[in-house]
Amino acid sequence: MDKLKIFVPALLLAAFAFLIAFQFVDPAPPTKLTISAGQKGGAYYAHAESYRDYLKQHGVEVEVLESAGSMENIERLKAGDSDVAFVQSGLVSVDLAASGVLQSLGSMYYEPLWVFLRQGVGVQFLSDLKGKRIAIGLDGSGTRALAVQLLFENGVDENNSTLISLSSLQASGSLRAEKIDALFIVSAASSETVQLLQQSKLVHLMPITRAMAYTRRMDSISSVLLPQGALNLASNMPVRDTPLLASAATLMVNENMHPALQALMMQGATKIHADGSLFSSAGTFPTAQYAGLSLSKVADNYYKSGPPLLQRFLPFWAATLVDRLKVMLLPFIVLLIPLFKVMPPLYRWRIRSGIYRWYEELGNIDAEMINGYSAALLADLNRIEMEIRKVKVPLSYAEELYDLRLHLALVRDQLEQARLAQSKQTKDQS
Repeated sequence: MDKLKIFVPALLLAAFAFLIAFQFVDPAPPTKLTISAGQKGGAYYAHAESYRDYLKQHGVEVEVLESAGSMENIERLKAGDSDVAFVQSGLVSVDLAASGVLQSLGSMYYEPLWVFLRQGVGVQFLSDLKGKRIAIGLDGSGTRALAVQLLFENGVDENNSTLISLSSLQASGSLRAEKIDALFIVSAASSETVQLLQQSKLVHLMPITRAMAYTRRMDSISSVLLPQGALNLASNMPVRDTPLLASAATLMVNENMHPALQALMMQGATKIHADGSLFSSAGTFPTAQYAGLSLSKVADNYYKSGPPLLQRFLPFWAATLVDRLKVMLLPFIVLLIPLFKVMPPLYRWRIRSGIYRWYEELGNIDAEMINGYSAALLADLNRIEMEIRKVKVPLSYAEELYDLRLHLALVRDQLEQARLAQSKQTKDQS
């Protein structure tokens, strides 16, 4: 009980100071997050749903927004209409990248570029598509942006060819119906369109024989190899190793996205994208390469050191709380150490002061007894004794209280002796 009396006031004082300082702590991360993905059924949308399921386990609600593709996703991030977005590498302008409005969490997986040709269209290079009818994807899609860039590099544009905006499924049907000569599509090998086209005998996949040359001219493009039979072993599709180009699917965030949520997204990325694929071995992704945009500080630290220390051992909510309060821990400890050192002496002083204050009055009575006995001194002594009997102290200080009573009894004996001596003197004189 004595210890409670000593330390409870100190704890209450520290708690009060803590509550005041807490008002200046960084706000908690939001519990809702918006991801701008792509069209339903596409890889972006499917991966966004995987993030939604992962973050839900950590108490974060995710809204997945459908979009036309990377370009629309970039616009949403710029406008603050989404927190995170999948964006095809190489699409962010130099000016926008330099502004710092958008930041990257890295590249998550390869997005191969497939160029399918109508049966009978025999071309060796993309430059040979000049004069052809080419489906290059919908406005706002990453496919269209990449196709336009590649065709431009090969001298093919809307002035000398027919460039058509079609969705991947629409373009697939038009190609098989011989309404177009070629189509560009950036998609996973498992996508419905790629599977449909590779099974059709009316179209064939164009190998990008100069793939390495493109990687030298375009930083955001990689050269990948589609192994023989990788699409379908039973029918041996493709019939030979086929070089392709691939961009990278990157995760971009708005600069205002809370760092704790960025760290959680990075952990989700490692869980979701770490497995291998037709074009990469396990552990290749996520990676800081190919992003074409500066990494956020959180992502940069993650690639160098892994998850934040607290998030490795604590639930997300607990880790974020401790992380927010860590700036207060040092001053809090600095406050507590001297406080806990001061409180015991302060408590002892408070208890003893209730005892020692009577010694001054006892000393005055003792000093006045030099002049002899008086009824006033006895009255004061009786009053002091009554007051002392009302004093309550912890058991650990009982000895000092009883010492006070012994000293009071000593003064009373001396006063009684003074009374007897004065009485005798009076009798002798009479």
